[in-house]
Amino acid sequence: QVQLVESGGGLVRAGDSLRLSCVASGVTFDNYPMAWFRQVPGMEREFVAFINWSGAVRHYRDSVKGRFTISRDDAKNTVYLQMDSLKAEDTAVYYCAGDVIPQLSGGYDVRAWGQGTQVTVSS
Repeated sequence: QVQLVESGGGLVRAGDSLRLSCVASGVTFDNYPMAWFRQVPGMEREFVAFINWSGAVRHYRDSVKGRFTISRDDAKNTVYLQMDSLKAEDTAVYYCAGDVIPQLSGGYDVRAWGQGTQVTVSS
């Protein structure tokens, strides 16, 4: 059974950095495309970043391009989200997503979710 466990969230000030981590178990990680999503209470969960199995393909939502970087370490079964120049509008619960398939429609089909980690950015 797939298990995704996030860590690294917290309370920071605008302009600060955070690095989120997600450790996967129960899967062959080096074949596993991964992503990060986020959700604000009362809003739909939204895509943040995607990385394919090799790390050669990465996608970002426009509002985080140039500030966030997704990466993976297959030896540690871990995907990261480095978040720099954080803004108050980045405040959300961040979810790790596993076995993520980009759709022709522009969305992503997610087969596994983590439990989420809270990121709060004070202005």
